[in-house]
Amino acid sequence: MIIPIHDDNPTRTTSWVTATLIIANILVFLYELSLGSGLDMLIREHAMIPYLVVQFPSAATYLTIFTSIFLHGSWIHIIGNMLYLWIFGNNIEDILGHIKFFVFYLLCGLGGAVGHILSGPTSTIPSLGASGAIAGVLGAYLMLYPWAKIDVAIPLFIFIHIIKLPALIVIGFWFFLQLISGYTIITSPVMQSSGGVAWFAHIGGFISGFILILIFPKKHRPKRV
Repeated sequence: MIIPIHDDNPTRTTSWVTATLIIANILVFLYELSLGSGLDMLIREHAMIPYLVVQFPSAATYLTIFTSIFLHGSWIHIIGNMLYLWIFGNNIEDILGHIKFFVFYLLCGLGGAVGHILSGPTSTIPSLGASGAIAGVLGAYLMLYPWAKIDVAIPLFIFIHIIKLPALIVIGFWFFLQLISGYTIITSPVMQSSGGVAWFAHIGGFISGFILILIFPKKHRPKRV
């Protein structure tokens, strides 16, 4: 397992949207923790349920595609997502600008939701988390900065070894794991019905970001790193 902790890829501007998204996600998660038994109702109303989106299309069910992006299921879930957003989001915001980055982020979340729905349109398990949107950020980063150096932590027994690897390896390995995990889900009916990680949301978001970054107008050319 490799855990990215920093990238050697400076930005030209302050990443206000990235910081605001992180703060918003943390505040929503703290609100979730405060609800106690009322959390189940929040999840039912604001997490995305593929079956409802497909069978009962409406403004309310479509809205859950976006509200679900700001919900998380555990501390590990939100810490992992926010770590990736903090490391990789600032460079994409820098290259797109604040408003376009926010639109890009939401569209990647939409792409992740579509990927998840296509993988299980009859699923009644609530889906939540920013993973699809952040996967889009990773796809864009890989497209723009494949050779940017990423500091990664590699746990070795009781020790943690930190090395630098190019984004091509770090993000490419991450995406490979999503593909393998997604394939496992497809070929295992038991796992399809058990919930867990929405691998196809990651795949859908990543592909969306990889494509969208080619389409979105940019403030300036990416710096060679």
